[in-house]
Amino acid sequence: MGYRLSKIYTRTGDDGTTGLAGGTRVSKACALVEAMGTVDELNCQLGVLLAQEGLEDGERGQLLAIQHELFELGGELAMPEYRSLGEAAVSRLESELDARNAALPPLVNFILPGGGAAAAQAQLARAFCRRAERVLVHCHEASPLRPELLHYLNRLSDWLFVLARVLARRGEGELLWQARPPAAD
Repeated sequence: MGYRLSKIYTRTGDDGTTGLAGGTRVSKACALVEAMGTVDELNCQLGVLLAQEGLEDGERGQLLAIQHELFELGGELAMPEYRSLGEAAVSRLESELDARNAALPPLVNFILPGGGAAAAQAQLARAFCRRAERVLVHCHEASPLRPELLHYLNRLSDWLFVLARVLARRGEGELLWQARPPAAD
């Protein structure tokens, strides 16, 4: 993938289409382009998370590795013949998630986003990850994708949830949802 852009604007997308890596032009509104864009949005959210205070070096390294993997996942969507992520990446996320989760107390209630800037940003990234997963499932239903891509996003959302818990406990504390009595009519 040694492609270098020497000119940023090409005007080729002015008609509402974009080019895939193989040269095929598709509507910017097609599900595949939506999936690539949503994965890109998730990657941007991880960049914002990386800009937050309160992350340890190991967490930063893991997030940076995930950013690279998400870029590769987007590349696979643009080039179906390209193979990016496999079950090894999914297994690595599971191992990291298990290690981080082992130090946390069991969940006894739902957790609200918050607990400090980094924790809230991790929760926002988790929500973007869930959206990316839904969009990929939609694409998969129309034209099957490799299951590893769906597994990866599913595991990543869990990974981000657990990271948010860790960051909240390190920050302002977890915000637990409190059930309220039903409203009177």
